[in-house]
Amino acid sequence: MAQLDFWYEFASTYSYLAAMRCQSVAEASGVRLRWRPFLLGPIFVAQGWNTSPFNLYPAKGRYMLRDLERICGQRGLTFRPPEPFPQNSLLAARVALAVPEDRRPEFSRAVYLAEFGEGRNIADESLLGELLLRLGLPAAEIFEKAKSDAVRAMLREETATAQRLGLFGAPSFIAGDGEIFWGDDRLEQAVAWAKGGR
Repeated sequence: MAQLDFWYEFASTYSYLAAMRCQSVAEASGVRLRWRPFLLGPIFVAQGWNTSPFNLYPAKGRYMLRDLERICGQRGLTFRPPEPFPQNSLLAARVALAVPEDRRPEFSRAVYLAEFGEGRNIADESLLGELLLRLGLPAAEIFEKAKSDAVRAMLREETATAQRLGLFGAPSFIAGDGEIFWGDDRLEQAVAWAKGGR
């Protein structure tokens, strides 16, 4: 079965768009999607940035907000930008890695809906616990794992791997041959490439 890696950052607005549709798009084409959360912060720092480019360039930030409003409206998604932006996504990423892999897509979508659909703070442990319990997942056990040295190291390694692969933003999709596709608007092209289409 063809495979595609979905690299996403919980603080990323466009990752929200991709997360809400990538599983169904991939499955419809017979492509297995592997969900890989990582942190953009260290990658931005390596580029000399201390925050999101949407904050560094206000015109770009204003455009992004309006773009998200348009796209979410077209797709029937709610959009309520959280404060502050970008959110601190460290704990959410660790929890996503601690969740059983087959439940990671479901949990990740719930985080995105809380963050960008409801404007809630995803650095809040009580919110993440609420989402886990709502999904029928053992919150206490998952938090214990998320705070372990093993999961902390796993997230650092995933972020370092993303950087080695040449990722500079999220969402990004990587096909089995290493081809990189950046952005929600490249999802269909990435799926087709993973299937062998060129």
